[in-house]
Amino acid sequence: MVLFVDMDEVLADTYGAHIEQYNQDFGENLTVDFCSGWEVWQKVPENRRESIRQHTSLKGFFRNLKIIPDSQNVMKELAKKYEVYIASAAMEFPNSLEEKSEWLDEHFPFIPWQQRILCGHKHILKGDILIDDRTRNLETFQGRSIMFSSPHNIHTNGFERAKDWKEVGKKLL
Repeated sequence: MVLFVDMDEVLADTYGAHIEQYNQDFGENLTVDFCSGWEVWQKVPENRRESIRQHTSLKGFFRNLKIIPDSQNVMKELAKKYEVYIASAAMEFPNSLEEKSEWLDEHFPFIPWQQRILCGHKHILKGDILIDDRTRNLETFQGRSIMFSSPHNIHTNGFERAKDWKEVGKKLL
């Protein structure tokens, strides 16, 4: 069986990185709890929203992301059972390609480069299971769609959900 796994907000904590960078830039104390249910940029003053959108252009932003807890251990086990591919919409942020590849080399070396799809739209993916945090990707997938919980999607319904990697393991291992 072919399993596709998104990177941002599923393996790598981009949401938290946006908050950390915003706090660093503006000397604020924005929290995940305050932003939950929204995109981070939606919870800041309008005149600072563009700064958050620009984080993805910062050198090192994608390279230095924190790992979502338990993702490495569960992914190792999934890779023994499934044909696992990392599918990331990296073309949206062209500067991220090299950083995402390096990040995966460091944190998920058991997923070789041949099983990494750095793409644009994910509607082209054809497989059995997709784990993603974005409805736009899950809606168009023809197989089993699992929404990985992220602060921005806590109020989203209509998809099978996994709240964390332990739950992914229970569902798929």
